[in-house]
Amino acid sequence: MTPTKLYPRTALALLTALNLLNYIDRSVLFAVQDLVKAEFHRSDAAFGLLTSVFFIFYMCAAPFMGPLSLRFSRKRVIVAGALVWSGATLLTAVTTNFNQLLIRHTLVGIGEASFVILSPTFVADLFPVEKRGRVMGVFYLALPVGTALGYLLGGVMGPKYGWRAPFYAGAAPGVLLALLLLLLPEPPLGQFDTPESKTKDRDTLKSLFHNPAFLTATLGMAMMTFALGGLQVWMPTFLHRAHGYSLLDANIIFGLSTIVNGLVASLAGGWISDWLLRRTKSAHYLVSAVSLGLGIPAMCVALFASGRTMVVGIFVAEFLLLLNTGPLNAAIIDSVGPHVRAAALAASIFVYHLLGDVPSPVLIGYLSDKYSLRLAFVGPVIAIALSSAILFYGMRFAPPLRLQDESSPAQLPSGVSS
Repeated sequence: MTPTKLYPRTALALLTALNLLNYIDRSVLFAVQDLVKAEFHRSDAAFGLLTSVFFIFYMCAAPFMGPLSLRFSRKRVIVAGALVWSGATLLTAVTTNFNQLLIRHTLVGIGEASFVILSPTFVADLFPVEKRGRVMGVFYLALPVGTALGYLLGGVMGPKYGWRAPFYAGAAPGVLLALLLLLLPEPPLGQFDTPESKTKDRDTLKSLFHNPAFLTATLGMAMMTFALGGLQVWMPTFLHRAHGYSLLDANIIFGLSTIVNGLVASLAGGWISDWLLRRTKSAHYLVSAVSLGLGIPAMCVALFASGRTMVVGIFVAEFLLLLNTGPLNAAIIDSVGPHVRAAALAASIFVYHLLGDVPSPVLIGYLSDKYSLRLAFVGPVIAIALSSAILFYGMRFAPPLRLQDESSPAQLPSGVSS
């Protein structure tokens, strides 16, 4: 394989591996939170607050990452953030009270902000536009798969070795992968973007507030994130409490479902939307809207059925929710120009976490305390319906894209010869 093809694929593999650890570090706590609760004696609402605090600091740090990358390069800021979040994850293992857990979540949120803001722009500059759906599907499959591996890591190690043990196992690889990233060159900014994407209508900060393609994709992502964020935090607990599964079995069921669907649906959604992109410019919006709409009845089965039917409902609902992973992220990236892309991702992340998984875990926890966890899950179903409707509306605003020939070689960064 020539260096022209090897470089972008190697960089994508390394960034995807780091993203995988990013989500493993986030979700380990979800798998063991009943064990932590038994030690620290806090309510469900308090444990929902942990996730909300993480995202508040994550959102507050995000707007600073674009300017930092202009001064120090995207690669160096990404590496620094990975070292911070890995160190904070290791510190979780030695916490002795709930307040220390809160402090840990603030540090992880700040560290992860750099990676989540800048790495998608890095990936977008590695491949041409017509491959972005499937490439983003690969990169973001780390979200469900990493989250699921966190469940499995915590679910297997927590009951056997104590809830602190999984945090030791999750911290060290992030340091190694971050240092390996330093060895790779950084791709030129916007090397595959067309001149049309670099106009003042799409490539300035002011344009973000008047860009309907960006705004509808972001709001659709926000509603989807509300649903997915709440379900990821509380679904193992739901299986444990409402259906009587052991903590280990609950995490294995949901973890395996998320791993399989994360791999299959994330890749399939990106491939389908890239294929449709040659037929309609709104392909990324269309695939996301349809998959979310079909997910509504599947979610109802997952929440209100029992036994095997309930397990099948969870599997199908997850598949349909995760099918939009690549297309929806590609829609956000394609909606803006390369020079404002980091700022756009920061703004998008701020909005979809503020409206999504910042309020949803604590709201579901509050409704669970007051009523039941099953009733609290009606909120995510409503959010999925809203997301689908917003994205159907957003199809009309999808920007035109100039597709390249599949055989066109990628431009190599300086220092990488062909």
